[in-house]
Amino acid sequence: MGQSAEFGKFLKAMRSRLSPEDIGAVPASGARRVPGLRREEVARLAGVSTDYYVRLEQGRNIHPSRTVLDSVSRALRLSTSEHAHMMDLLENCAASPRSAGQPAQGVRPALRHLLEAVGDVPALVLGRRSDVLAGNPLAFQLFTDFPALPPAERNLTRWLILDPAARELFRDWKTVAAEAAGALRLDVGRHPNDPQANHLVGELAVNSECFRQWWAGHRVASRSAGTVRLHHPAVGDLELNFETLVLPDDPDQMLRAYSARPGSPSSDALALLGSLGAEAGEQQRPAPVVDAADTPAAAGDRE
Repeated sequence: MGQSAEFGKFLKAMRSRLSPEDIGAVPASGARRVPGLRREEVARLAGVSTDYYVRLEQGRNIHPSRTVLDSVSRALRLSTSEHAHMMDLLENCAASPRSAGQPAQGVRPALRHLLEAVGDVPALVLGRRSDVLAGNPLAFQLFTDFPALPPAERNLTRWLILDPAARELFRDWKTVAAEAAGALRLDVGRHPNDPQANHLVGELAVNSECFRQWWAGHRVASRSAGTVRLHHPAVGDLELNFETLVLPDDPDQMLRAYSARPGSPSSDALALLGSLGAEAGEQQRPAPVVDAADTPAAAGDRE
């Protein structure tokens, strides 16, 4: 029932962000009581009856055809990520709480060797909920020393949203943090009844007004590549490209690497950051890998 309700809430949130002007309709006279399109307007655009669409939003019809779902998606102008999230919510409507028991994620030795080999490029291995499973020294110098944090705090989204240092580091912090929250919502949709995810969402909601607003808006985000602008306390401004590669053998793990354009000031700054780490003796330290037994999920299992 909980996931069915989430499906309806998502449709309602997507409907509320649209206006009559967005669909080329002339607004009816008089003020609207609620923001966005009316249910009958979405139903008309999707080619279904108003009663049928109302039952979808109320979670009372959780077996619509793919044709109907595609029509609703087009009516609500869902992006590819939003459409996938809608399908995940629907598919998991009947998910059993017992499905939450999943083994802690580990990192294959070959992937650890790869992190060591790309030492001049900051790289992280991210797992479910954006848990930081592994990384190389330069990534931890660029962001924060995740292995030094308590196991339950080794999470990229948690650090981005709650750590004041992250606000100072990311020059476009609000955009980056909102995307991280949107990616977390995608993960929650794919894996309902995950106690660690629920705990993380609760902690973020309690401690961040921005997160509460993003979460209430049911925003989802999935960006596998892009650019981040940073201001690092040790080396100044950097503009880095990132690529996120999903591991073929485990779609719940991804490798994210950051790079600078060769010959650019950002490339020089990144090299300087690496040399500062070397001077501090970081070159003697192997690529730190968070052991599976110490991941946030495993820590939660022991509570």
